[in-house]
Amino acid sequence: MPDHLHWLGLGVTKDSDLRLGSEYLRRNLAKDLAPAQWQHQPQDHVLREEEREREAFTSTCHYILENPLRKNLVKDRREWEVSGCVIPGYADIDWRLEDFWMRFWRIYNFEVSGKGVFG
Repeated sequence: MPDHLHWLGLGVTKDSDLRLGSEYLRRNLAKDLAPAQWQHQPQDHVLREEEREREAFTSTCHYILENPLRKNLVKDRREWEVSGCVIPGYADIDWRLEDFWMRFWRIYNFEVSGKGVFG
């Protein structure tokens, strides 16, 4: 969005700390966003257990991705250039590809199993 950022983090280990992830993001994007500044207190929402299930999580992602469409900034959500998915170690994943969700959940399950990059 032109005046705010949505990001959704998903930890894959029991000691994942998304607060640290958020702090890292804020610290490292600050110079790229200048002269805009981060608001002092961001709007945070920790997903409840039921919101972390596959369908609910996917719905939350789609809600975020469709925000530019709802605001009439684009005609198709794929046109919004500053949206994406970042999974460290998987640079070629793109939410615009048809097999994205199949690949995303395969990567997620692999990482959660402890065999992946973060295991």
